Amino acid sequence: MQSTRELKAVEVPRGLAGVVVTDTELGDVRGQEGFYHYRQYSAVELAEKRTFEDVWSLMLEGALPDAEGRADFVARTTPLRHTPQEVAALLPDLAKAMKEGSVFDGLRVVLPLIGAADGFEPLYDTPPEQRVQDALTISAVVPTLLATLYRLRQGLAPVEPRDDLSYAANYLYMLSGEVPDEARARAIEQYLISTIDHGFNASTFTARVIASTGADLASAVVGALGALSGPLHGGAPSRALDTLDAIGSPENADAWIRERVLAGDRIMGFGHPVYRTEDPRSRMLRGIAESFGGPLVDFAVEVERKIVDILAELKPGRQLHTNVEYYAGVVMELAGLPRAMFTPTFAAARVVGWSANIVEQAADSKIIRPAARYVGPPPPQPVPAL
Repeated sequence: MQSTRELKAVEVPRGLAGVVVTDTELGDVRGQEGFYHYRQYSAVELAEKRTFEDVWSLMLEGALPDAEGRADFVARTTPLRHTPQEVAALLPDLAKAMKEGSVFDGLRVVLPLIGAADGFEPLYDTPPEQRVQDALTISAVVPTLLATLYRLRQGLAPVEPRDDLSYAANYLYMLSGEVPDEARARAIEQYLISTIDHGFNASTFTARVIASTGADLASAVVGALGALSGPLHGGAPSRALDTLDAIGSPENADAWIRERVLAGDRIMGFGHPVYRTEDPRSRMLRGIAESFGGPLVDFAVEVERKIVDILAELKPGRQLHTNVEYYAGVVMELAGLPRAMFTPTFAAARVVGWSANIVEQAADSKIIRPAARYVGPPPPQPVPAL
């Protein structure tokens, strides 16, 4: 086997920006155009025209289902929503140990237990059809786990999933105990579809690195959750609403924004490492928010315009536009989700994309093992004696 020293070093940009590390059939992001897709379909068009279950089937099984295929997929996945009894018994004590608002952290603890209870084997030892089944199991049970942990932390009894409700409607039902109206369920469904996958972002890449070692699927998803927990990746939807709260009213917006930008602070919900134009997810979610209307939406739209204008004035050439988190927070607020559940809800969507990437990566036997440039004191140096 070649050692790292024997391999030819290749200089790449910091953060691997623009570096192609593998081939994928799952989708791509074209940042200059403001476009992204799942397999061969526009992700935004899928969110506008299809159900979450349809797109889930597309990502895991490679094709959009017809009506019969949709019914079959729903029949296969709804039973997987139920938490294994031996895991469910542990959740009350886990919820007690969690800090307020730490449902996301609780999910990272419990997912390995799901893998153990369902007998997940290392991907290296698992046949392709079982990998897909494991992916379906994890994706189906995540909303149930999130809702259960949230309710237990609030001192409320868990709500069992209902097989007659869609993925999104069932999630809202398990959180509140009430069947949501069609508009709110559809708004959350469209948000979930729009965030299933988004190229080789940090959490997806993390999941694929772990999958390349042959580890089990649950371990790869937990690694992705760890990456998503960072505020520079998945933790911004509630922070974007915190910005609106801090501004308070339209007359405060200009001074507040200028002060933050001149201080070098990042304004959550603006700017993206890939897009050099408006984030298409933001544009779609703005439309959903505007369909609800109301003071929050009017205020959000006004503040967005001010922030974009001021960023263009004070940071010329940076092309800083609204990203998905800004209106995601507004839509989730309008749909009745508590802010503590914004990032967990993002995870409920992204687990489908992670799982699809993990299954795809598992088909490649090559481990992902890059190198680093050593910049410390020149070795070898004598080890000093005591």
